[in-house]
Amino acid sequence: MLLNILPLSLFIALVGFSSGIISADAAKPWQLGFQDPATPVMEGINELHNTLLFYITLIVIFVGWMLGRTIYHFHEDKNKVPSTNVHGGTLEIVWTITPAFILVAIAVPSFGLLYMLDEVVDPAVTLKVIGHQWYWSYEYSDYLNEDGESISFDSYMIPDDELEEGQLRLLEVDNRIVLPTNTNIRLLITSTDVLHCWAVPSLGVKTDAVPGRLNQAGLFIKREGVFYGQCSEICGVNHGFMPIAVEAVSLDNYVDWVASQLVEDDD
Repeated sequence: MLLNILPLSLFIALVGFSSGIISADAAKPWQLGFQDPATPVMEGINELHNTLLFYITLIVIFVGWMLGRTIYHFHEDKNKVPSTNVHGGTLEIVWTITPAFILVAIAVPSFGLLYMLDEVVDPAVTLKVIGHQWYWSYEYSDYLNEDGESISFDSYMIPDDELEEGQLRLLEVDNRIVLPTNTNIRLLITSTDVLHCWAVPSLGVKTDAVPGRLNQAGLFIKREGVFYGQCSEICGVNHGFMPIAVEAVSLDNYVDWVASQLVEDDD
């Protein structure tokens, strides 16, 4: 674990933007690296990234060292008589087998992560996400009021002139999604017009919203907080103005929120 994290730490220290590298649920100015993970999937993505960075660092150092030695020792000033060797069987076997072992070492953890990304474990909450030009609609189809209507609402970005102090420009919305922590959640994502993409970095979710198609993703949020995302598919002139805000709360607070929404719908 320490070896996986060390190269990233050294890279950050060399760049020198330590003040901007802070775990966050929204992007920070000059931020390097991922946002603070809030789901097991995002933790796995972080771990895989650090593992790959470790391998890449070793490969770059080794290849750079070999190139430097080659340039130095095979310069005409150092080597007046060129070598007549054109083949090296042992060397060719080594440089063929070694990359294969490296690929296997990368593939094993990545396969597990891929299966985790596609897995939806016995969901207790289902959230329907519908993309429009240019806003999102949400529906909690598990809960019905006395009229048989489910909880549903549209979510628009808050304009700059309506932002309150402390709110994030281009990321705040008038209606946040509220979801419980430590609960298996299923997302059903689609679109009514063009391609959109529902993406929240801290949650490790980036799923396309395709017209006429229902895509599925799973969530298991481990901590409370507000997590921001945006549409990540170029969907038109206002593509950059359809943000996502997910508010994760405790299960008790979530139940209270659902009850209040059902009462409002009855009114």
